[in-house]
Amino acid sequence: MLISLLLSSFLTLVELNCENLFDTHHDVGKEDTEFLPDGTRHWTSTKYWGKVNRIGQEILSCSDQLPDLVALVEVENDSVLRDLTRRSLLRNAGYHYLMTESPDLRGVDVALLYHPLRFHPLCYETITVLPPKGMRPTRDILYVKGRCYSGDTLHVFVVHAPSRYGGARETEAYRLQVSRLLQQAIQHIGLQSHIIITGDFNDYADSPALLELCQQGLHNITSLSKGLHGAPGNYRFRGEWHSLDHVFTSPSLAQKVEATYINDAPFLLEDEPDYGGQRPFRTFQGMRYQQGFSDHLPLVARFLLH
Repeated sequence: MLISLLLSSFLTLVELNCENLFDTHHDVGKEDTEFLPDGTRHWTSTKYWGKVNRIGQEILSCSDQLPDLVALVEVENDSVLRDLTRRSLLRNAGYHYLMTESPDLRGVDVALLYHPLRFHPLCYETITVLPPKGMRPTRDILYVKGRCYSGDTLHVFVVHAPSRYGGARETEAYRLQVSRLLQQAIQHIGLQSHIIITGDFNDYADSPALLELCQQGLHNITSLSKGLHGAPGNYRFRGEWHSLDHVFTSPSLAQKVEATYINDAPFLLEDEPDYGGQRPFRTFQGMRYQQGFSDHLPLVARFLLH
């Protein structure tokens, strides 16, 4: 009874950029032809279902217990989320989900999986990121307010900020736009509330956009997180490890952090021939299909609620 009570006091969050979790059908108005059976990547049903099941395997490997909340980045549409939660290795996990439907040109969105016995959504909305001049339409921010099994109210934001393509400094204003929308939302909710902001920010912890969030009183609880097998970051570029994914919390929730880490399980990594060491084992290396997972490793944060 005591062990069961202690286990029920934990809330586990996983954040994962799935790297192009596309189905095999064309979404009208979206630039997704690359991931069609007759597209440049020859994205067949066999490859698609392999990807869906590997993402499920990756999520299940993040914790001894089933994660309560899973924030997902780069998921194409409702069909993909339905397949992931009902027809993949996750089909017995009982997850429900909420997701955005963004104006992103490629059609990628963000989503939150949740277990209804551990988290009950009270309301949700999408926050549109109006692009400044020169910026392509980008992903909406997903906001979900819900009640945890402990009775605590939790405010969760899932983010996929604009990429650094074209240069980090040249595109910095785009990510600052996202940061300032989050700051406005936080001011409306109140920093005394339990708040989680997570996702792929396409920025390092010391970037202006993320430092502004910290200046508002948020805590980047994963800024120093390492892999359980030694990975110093969750993304590797040209032989150097970094973290583009982060978990921020309000001060009240930062006090309840029990552990944070990167899931760098050996099966999620591959040898890197050009620079030595290992890198995340992704689905494609260039145009070569290799049955991998993602170019990002999952972040895990565990909270002890009372």
